[in-house]
Amino acid sequence: MAFESSAEIAEARDLARSFLADVQAVHGLPVSGRAMGMVQLVVSELVTNARKYAPGPCLLTLEIVDGAVRISVWDSGTALPVILAPDPDRVGQHGLEIVMAVCTSFAVHREPVGKRITADVVLADDPAGALAGRQML
Repeated sequence: MAFESSAEIAEARDLARSFLADVQAVHGLPVSGRAMGMVQLVVSELVTNARKYAPGPCLLTLEIVDGAVRISVWDSGTALPVILAPDPDRVGQHGLEIVMAVCTSFAVHREPVGKRITADVVLADDPAGALAGRQML
């Protein structure tokens, strides 16, 4: 899905939540509560950064790969993100630091036009807390 304005960041989170609900309901894969929250957090952070630092739209892709959600965000910006070392005294700019902490993989790829950032979040890291039987709003 393409996003062209900052107002659509909430829509990206909603898309992620809906995608995971379908993964669970339609495909029968367990989705932990942690995974639900972490995927929405990562989607929000990556789409926010793309909208903030790159010209033009960004594209969000969600897919299931080896028991994880692969979140992929493409944008037209050529500058690669700078991931700062942890610093508890720094105000702001902790987003990618957090993304890297909650994901099992994180990668930045140059594309013929722009770049693509991918991050994986495990679907069922706490099977006892899986959302089976709960209605997601």
